[in-house]
Amino acid sequence: MQSRRRQSVQSLEQAFREKTREVDVLHRISESISNTLDLEAVLKHIVEVVVEATNAEACLLYLVSDSREELILRASKNPHPKLIGRITIGLGEGITGWVARERTRVVIPSNASDDPRFKFFHNLPEDRYQAFVSVPIMAKKEVVGVINVQHKRPRRYRSDELALLCTIANQVGGAIENARLYEEMKRKALQLDTLSQVSETVASNRLIEDIFQLIVAMTAQMMNSKICSIKLLDPPSGELRIVATQSLSEQYRRKPNLKVGQSISGRALQERRPIIVADVTKEREYMYPEIAKKEGLSSLLSVPMMIRDKAVGVINCYTSVPHAFTHEEVKVMQAIANQAAIAIEHTTLLDKSFEMQEALAVRKLVERAKGYLMRSKKLSEEEAFRLIQRQSMDLRKSMREIAEAILLAEEIEERADRRQT
Repeated sequence: MQSRRRQSVQSLEQAFREKTREVDVLHRISESISNTLDLEAVLKHIVEVVVEATNAEACLLYLVSDSREELILRASKNPHPKLIGRITIGLGEGITGWVARERTRVVIPSNASDDPRFKFFHNLPEDRYQAFVSVPIMAKKEVVGVINVQHKRPRRYRSDELALLCTIANQVGGAIENARLYEEMKRKALQLDTLSQVSETVASNRLIEDIFQLIVAMTAQMMNSKICSIKLLDPPSGELRIVATQSLSEQYRRKPNLKVGQSISGRALQERRPIIVADVTKEREYMYPEIAKKEGLSSLLSVPMMIRDKAVGVINCYTSVPHAFTHEEVKVMQAIANQAAIAIEHTTLLDKSFEMQEALAVRKLVERAKGYLMRSKKLSEEEAFRLIQRQSMDLRKSMREIAEAILLAEEIEERADRRQT
């Protein structure tokens, strides 16, 4: 009788300890996610608490992409940090994708890699783990992510452990969505600020080279881009050449010019539309995959710079991790590309205006010089003009220089006459 009572008391004490631990875990998560809206910090803390609560050897947290077509690894414990953002899984693909699509958990106590839904990743050591739990993260009745918990040895998960993991997943769903909304608001604010700064830069009196350099620097910051560059079309050669980049890589800066028909950028220019490449290191049309691998480049957005219906160049943005460029990002980039094109047109118009002013000034000087020659040499207007023209060719001087020399001679002659009188 006493033995049964002792066992009952021990069971109650164990249940009490588990509940206390569960409350403590939930309290820590609640306290953490309420203190910050930084998404990366929230995800990192969730993984740390889950690992501690389940004594897991590994924990991976995936979030559904903006397109809702795939899951992206956003936080983890044990796999290399460089894999964050680089591992993607389609909805329904592998156990993780199946959990997201079916909105239900999967519990595998041993030989997890034998499950027909399991997917191997060469970069992830998932095949080394025996036990596996995958739980959907829900927010407003929608799946926003998946938490995977793994153990190296077979493990029979207790019902209270699974209940705690599901509770954590349900609790953090709202926090993740809030953090994502905050991140989205910051991104939009940065986009608006960048567009405003680009407009101010284009309207300034800076040199076109300085304008381009400021545009690539601001665009790279806005897009969180590893490399951003502006390439302009050289019509005589039919080549695209880099005129500005914020990259410090000499190898990238010295990339040879490419014919319009040879590259992704050239296609964006020819077709006058944005082109997205998921991974330039695997894209057959990309001309420099070795440079891309060395520089750690992944996704590319190439946007044409349009002056009315004419494409004059492209702006390229590269990311260091796989990135699905959103429709909004493409629109913002197109707006910046068009602003850059306006800067070119503005500079061209200024150059033409200067040329016209210069031509008018030269014409006035030549007319005055002709008048002097006609009076002093008794020449016709045509003879005077031909004399100036011949002197320009023989002495390899501009018409302006010859006209100025003639007018200087006239001034000297007039001064000499005044002295004699």
